[in-house]
Amino acid sequence: MSGGNMSVVEQQKTPQQSKKRRRRSNLLTIGKTPSRSQFLSISIGVFALLIFVWWLATSMGAIKPIFLPGIERVWQRMVALAADGTLQSDIESSLYRIIIAFAISSVMAIVIGVLAGCYGLAKAIVEPLVDFVRYMPVVAFVPLTILWTGTDDFQKFLVIWIGTFFQQVLMMIDAVKRVPPDFIGLGRTLGMSDRKILLRIVIPSALPAIWDALRISIGWAWTWLVLAELVASTSGLGYRIVVSQRYFQTDTIIGYILLLGLLGLITDQIMRALERVLFRYNRRRS
Repeated sequence: MSGGNMSVVEQQKTPQQSKKRRRRSNLLTIGKTPSRSQFLSISIGVFALLIFVWWLATSMGAIKPIFLPGIERVWQRMVALAADGTLQSDIESSLYRIIIAFAISSVMAIVIGVLAGCYGLAKAIVEPLVDFVRYMPVVAFVPLTILWTGTDDFQKFLVIWIGTFFQQVLMMIDAVKRVPPDFIGLGRTLGMSDRKILLRIVIPSALPAIWDALRISIGWAWTWLVLAELVASTSGLGYRIVVSQRYFQTDTIIGYILLLGLLGLITDQIMRALERVLFRYNRRRS
């Protein structure tokens, strides 16, 4: 009897145990994604671990403050910069530059990329030139942009544009190429003109991939923004980093680098949220 009772208990526990095993194994299985709570827990845990290592290394004196100041010191410095208005002014200058430059670059890249992705003549004109220019280092253009335009905001716009536009064009072309040929064939079967096929079939079908390309390329725009502000600038996050370097203010440098990461993360999450709202028909597992 006792043996029979044990077998019944084991049979009752087996489904629950197997479910737990499946939940654990999902995180280590190709193609399986964690639940939202698991994702948030792991993400927060990673950041918490990095902060703890930073605090431990600085509090124990393993790293000198001149190389890596403690968390408290960085926080106090950022609070002080916020109190006197410096932080807000730098953020406003950088946001203004990246919004204007990225908007111009994106609009141009979408128009040219869609045309090049649809029409062979446009592709033959655009793609070889873009492939050629995109391998040129953006850093090499910085002194030229200063020579051409001076050191005002237009120079910053130009650096960001050079760093993002040519990469964006290729991504837009690729987004258009992903539109299934059957969709275009259906449009021709229905007697639609090329203009209507472009506006009603190609662009709506390619929009999710275009938006994804914009979300990726805005990360590059943040990088080129800092580069533009590191040279011949009088305001912005990159400018403040250069000034702090001259006076060995490592706490300000670390604080601004972390701030740039935070602003980039916020931008990315806004783009993701808008993607879920604008393209519900194309929702993917993420």
